[in-house]
Amino acid sequence: MRSTTVYGLGTMLLIVAIIAVCGCTGAGSAPASSQESGEMLTITDSLGRTVTVPKDPATVVCSGSGCLRYLTYLQEQHRIVGVDDIEIQETVFDARPYALANPQFRTFPMIGEFRGADDPEKIVALAPDVIFKTYVESADEADELSAKTGVPVVALAYGDLGTYREDMYASLRLMAEVLDAEERGEAVIAFFDERIADLDERTADIPADQQKTVYIGGIAYRGPHGFQSTEPLYPPFLFLDANNAAAEAGTTHADVAKEKIVEWDPDILFVDLSTLQTDPSAIDELGTDPAYLGLTAVKAGEVYGVLPYNWYTQNHGSVIADAYYIGTVLYPDRFADVDPAAEADEIYTFLVGEPVFSEMNELFGGYAFTPLSTAP
Repeated sequence: MRSTTVYGLGTMLLIVAIIAVCGCTGAGSAPASSQESGEMLTITDSLGRTVTVPKDPATVVCSGSGCLRYLTYLQEQHRIVGVDDIEIQETVFDARPYALANPQFRTFPMIGEFRGADDPEKIVALAPDVIFKTYVESADEADELSAKTGVPVVALAYGDLGTYREDMYASLRLMAEVLDAEERGEAVIAFFDERIADLDERTADIPADQQKTVYIGGIAYRGPHGFQSTEPLYPPFLFLDANNAAAEAGTTHADVAKEKIVEWDPDILFVDLSTLQTDPSAIDELGTDPAYLGLTAVKAGEVYGVLPYNWYTQNHGSVIADAYYIGTVLYPDRFADVDPAAEADEIYTFLVGEPVFSEMNELFGGYAFTPLSTAP
């Protein structure tokens, strides 16, 4: 009997010692991950760098424009231990659905300034397992951050839903691979492909002579702008096979001459509501500038507000939501089954977990997805 008791006591002491060691290392407070098993993964990032990272890391940080958005799309935002300063700034306007859906981001420690201006000392203090970073200009930049922090850096090409869609998808897949979230990554990619295909199917067969000429002004480009700021390759117009008057410029962004807009005299005008941040806004210009007051669309009341999508780089969900709304304006018979606000909330719920259209629209005066009054 005595030997049995001693054996049981020894076992209990061993268990207590193991628990104490785990508690000292902090493993008990972190999500289960490869940090406990030591399993590592070697990947090739968007810069062609070979990077070895913990597989399924418990903690991460996202540096650079849009990086935390992609983490949120993958439903892995619970892994962050810090954010860049844009996430904690108090602003009047905000067109980032991922941030509106996750107000807790404002409570996290700061890892540096926005657009990837990292503070290595702050990152070291937070001890993430992996750093994801967008808009990295060179492999040397990523290597330097890794050397200063002792944390592997995975560079991601942000891409877009247009010309660089494959870059976007590759980065989502890479992030998902590291986070052991491949199923969700493929679901996000399929979601975008299905929505874009649906938009195209509704409009691809419209004869050219039945297409109305359109123009969008007030597009944000590293800050707010007036009505002359546009995108010749504006994605919602491309998805709808719409006749963009500015397409002839052929560039990603353009500040077109006012005289050119008057010459084009588009049938329907759209205004990106990021313009409300500047004075005068594009809406003000349309309602007061004699040149714009003579436009056919202004006189006919064919001017409509759409959500900004260039806000800490591109918010892809808003691109799709805007496209559905514009579709209801251009081709109401082909989009008769679409309620633009409900469609937007369905998109946001899938991508960021919350139906944030109303909240975001309220920040922009309720002008999204509605005709705009441009009377002086």
